[in-house]
Amino acid sequence: MQQFATEQERFWAGEFGDEYIGRNTGAELLAAKIGFWSRIVHSGGAIASCLELGPNIGLNLKALGILLPRLQMTGVEINAKAAEKCAKLERVKVVNASILEYDTDELFDLTFTSGVLIHINPDMLPTVYDVLYQHSRKYILVAEYYNPTPMEVNYRGNLGKLFKRDFAGEILDRYPALKLVDYGFQYHRDIHFPLDDTTWFLMEK
Repeated sequence: MQQFATEQERFWAGEFGDEYIGRNTGAELLAAKIGFWSRIVHSGGAIASCLELGPNIGLNLKALGILLPRLQMTGVEINAKAAEKCAKLERVKVVNASILEYDTDELFDLTFTSGVLIHINPDMLPTVYDVLYQHSRKYILVAEYYNPTPMEVNYRGNLGKLFKRDFAGEILDRYPALKLVDYGFQYHRDIHFPLDDTTWFLMEK
């Protein structure tokens, strides 16, 4: 049986993570992701490779693959069923593992998370920040729920599973050589590309 470092990992690797797959599919969500990423792609320079920590079934990677047809993509996904689906995408390599234990000699033009840091045990965030930074050749992006101070939110009746904070600010403080390139907000009432009130920050080495 697979061992997990935190209760949050067990949560997402198990039944709740399986159920999440069914709630996050569909053409409208993919369209919103394409709209979301088109703005971010224009904010930075050219990229040939990316690493997503926690891609689930790979909607972000699918959107990026449509926008950038030559992009080589890698995802690290803890849920086995989601990893299997994500691995079917063109030009996507998937590692079914914990992002807390992921290690490689590879560097990627862009490393990112989208709706993942909010579900990480707060004590383990520095480890994830290190993975993002150490494996990035140029850009780091975090797209998460923002709050100026750390707070916990009840997540579908579950405690200890969703946290808001200034993730990008913590990353910028941890790695002073990084600079903020751009940032934005995707509102859930956007008439064209609604997403779940996601705030994103693009940083460059």
